[in-house]
Amino acid sequence: MWLLSVSPSPKEDKKLKAVFCKCEKKLDCKNSNTKTVHFGSKGSSTYLDNKNEKTKDAYIARHKVRENFNDPMSAGSLSRWLLWGPTTNLTQNINKFKTKFKL
Repeated sequence: MWLLSVSPSPKEDKKLKAVFCKCEKKLDCKNSNTKTVHFGSKGSSTYLDNKNEKTKDAYIARHKVRENFNDPMSAGSLSRWLLWGPTTNLTQNINKFKTKFKL
């Protein structure tokens, strides 16, 4: 599995979309074996926006009871690690996400 891209979501209620290739080898993906996941509520503030550690901690505590943060292809995991990740920089969070999940 490989993370191919993260870009703005065309859905009016979502912030971003991630496209994954489900092939074993990265170069085997020809857009025939992909999964697209839309995530993040458009209009809501995230750690990338507010840079507030208390708000980040509250988000994680509130969502960890119902989200699987260990499934990289879930909207909950993408939100947790990209929008509410370790840094306030989306590109850095994407790189850390790829490293964490070996994508």
